[in-house]
Amino acid sequence: MNSFDTTIETYLSNVHLGFFLTHAIQAIADLYTFKGLLLIPLLWCMWFQSDERSTWRREMVIATILSGVLALFIGRALTHWLPFRVRPVYSSELNLQFATSVSKDALLTSWSSFPSDHAMLWMAIATGIFLVWRRIGLLALAYTVLFICVPRAYLGFHYPTDLIVGAAIGIVITYAMTREAVRARTSAVFLRWVERYPGPSAMLAFVLCLELVTQFDELRKLASSVLAHI
Repeated sequence: MNSFDTTIETYLSNVHLGFFLTHAIQAIADLYTFKGLLLIPLLWCMWFQSDERSTWRREMVIATILSGVLALFIGRALTHWLPFRVRPVYSSELNLQFATSVSKDALLTSWSSFPSDHAMLWMAIATGIFLVWRRIGLLALAYTVLFICVPRAYLGFHYPTDLIVGAAIGIVITYAMTREAVRARTSAVFLRWVERYPGPSAMLAFVLCLELVTQFDELRKLASSVLAHI
């Protein structure tokens, strides 16, 4: 374990904020409302803003959502492909007591800590917002750091490097996906579909955004349940 991660996690484990504030941080880390539900509506607001840059803005929204899906997929894949990393809260080597009550047989025990898929997904979305609306985007980036990333380090779900690397990958993915050469090609098909089938398009967009907020958790549980009985 590198000294950077160990030093920060040791410090965070000794920070005692009181029962109510600690409970609030746990709620922020656990509830979908705080994980990304506040960011997705900004993309819908971009989509429906009508002016001379509407087409470009819609292309950016599509590219941002695709970046989020891609970031989540890559994040989940990397946790399987890269060497397994035990989360701080479960690490016997650290011998630290974090401000959280997690079960030793919880799902996270078998889920590698590196990199953070939360940081990848929501930093990718926040970066897309920033590229369209600078001021609001800065708030979105700050929100992602303070309300999505920091609580996960404080509670021992991730090491700082898990979050930093995950955030960096998410930013790079969105930056690449929103370049004109890539954005124009990927968004053209979706824009034609939206123009031809506005109703079904809005319905599917809503479902996709809902799944992004929940990070496809229920679909993954359903798939795991089906596969376990095959």
